[in-house]
Amino acid sequence: MCQPQYDITFEDLNPTFLFSCEILRQETEQAHRHDFIEIGIILDGEGEFSVDDKVFPVRKGDLLLFNPGMLHQSRRINEKEPATEFYAGFSNIHFRNMEYNQILFPHRTFLLRPKEKTFLHLTRLAESMMAESRSTQPGRYFMLKSYLTQMILLLYREQAEQQNSAASGFIFESTGKKYVVEKIVDYLEDHYTEKISLDQIAQNMYLSPFYISRIFKSEVGDTPINYLINLRMEKARQLLREKPNCSVQEIALQVGYDDAYHFSKLFKKHYGNSPSQYRARKI
Repeated sequence: MCQPQYDITFEDLNPTFLFSCEILRQETEQAHRHDFIEIGIILDGEGEFSVDDKVFPVRKGDLLLFNPGMLHQSRRINEKEPATEFYAGFSNIHFRNMEYNQILFPHRTFLLRPKEKTFLHLTRLAESMMAESRSTQPGRYFMLKSYLTQMILLLYREQAEQQNSAASGFIFESTGKKYVVEKIVDYLEDHYTEKISLDQIAQNMYLSPFYISRIFKSEVGDTPINYLINLRMEKARQLLREKPNCSVQEIALQVGYDDAYHFSKLFKKHYGNSPSQYRARKI
């Protein structure tokens, strides 16, 4: 008799479904931990999570995975656009090369941003689970369990290294780099008018300056500081066009430079004209 072959688990993928729920984050919850695995999906809005005493911003499209024992807390930060959160809890799962009842991403990453196609599929599954939870149809538990299993496999298929998945089992390709770079870009967009150093960026991301520089350059092709300079120059060029009555000193301050002379040198290096020459040419 032929024995079944399991490529990612030791036996059938047969999680115990515990619950699913959808929450509009109206207030900050109490920090807590539990003895089961929980998947959280940010369906809309924005917020932040405290995880093991570190704070991480989240927004629509982010996915969180909390293994047993992880201390976590969802926080409300935006009254106008509170986060809509979906959660599914489950247990009794065992992937190859992992501890029982654990799903571990590389470097213990718990926060991912799935591709848009995957996120839309996850959203549809979440909607189906909520509809099924409200129904009184026979077999409701097994239908919920089937949706949950699809969620888990979708994450596996997106994250697994295709060339090694069959041989190595449950291996995730880290999307942590992409996520960190997105957060750095968001930070620069929000704070380019302020004084920013690489150390500040690193402190904000809870990572080392060396690591941030390396992964940013590998993903974007430039250093964070050069990206910031390019961003400031583009904002300055826009302000020079839109605010003809503002002095060069005022424009410099609005894009994060106290020294108008230094700002002018950078601007000329980027565009071939000083700010005053650029403005005169555009009038």
